Amino acid sequence: MDIMGSDMQTARILTVGLGGEVFAIPAGIVREILDVGRVTRVPTAPAFVCNLINVRGRVVPLANLRLRFGMPAVEPTMDTRTVVLEIDLEGEPTTVAVLADKVYEVTQLDEVVSTDVPRIGTRWRPEFVAAIGRRNGQFVMVLDIDEVFAAAGEVHLMEES
Repeated sequence: MDIMGSDMQTARILTVGLGGEVFAIPAGIVREILDVGRVTRVPTAPAFVCNLINVRGRVVPLANLRLRFGMPAVEPTMDTRTVVLEIDLEGEPTTVAVLADKVYEVTQLDEVVSTDVPRIGTRWRPEFVAAIGRRNGQFVMVLDIDEVFAAAGEVHLMEES
């Protein structure tokens, strides 16, 4: 699914920080940005998405992208934010949230370097990255959030084995 539209370079993105790196989320799926609040742990859920939060009366799964990307978990800081998203999960519009170490800005990429993410030479699973762009001289990984969450069921099955 092409959530960035046909011209990724002119699409609006939300830049976020995770583990000292800059990632981008398509701005069109961002619903709101919140301070970190109270979370409820779900013990049988995959580790990266084992919490639920209340967003305006709705129960929403909260994903820790640090865990999903193989980074160590850290305690929230004053900069940590919860980004609430509306994604397509198995054909259904679904509200989810992700933790970001820091939220920077809504902007555009200066250029799209590649939409073909190499399988070798990158830290991130290529299916989680829709494109590699450049913003202010830095590489920015544009996340494919649908893929990040689509694999949640696979992780759960692998953890049970």
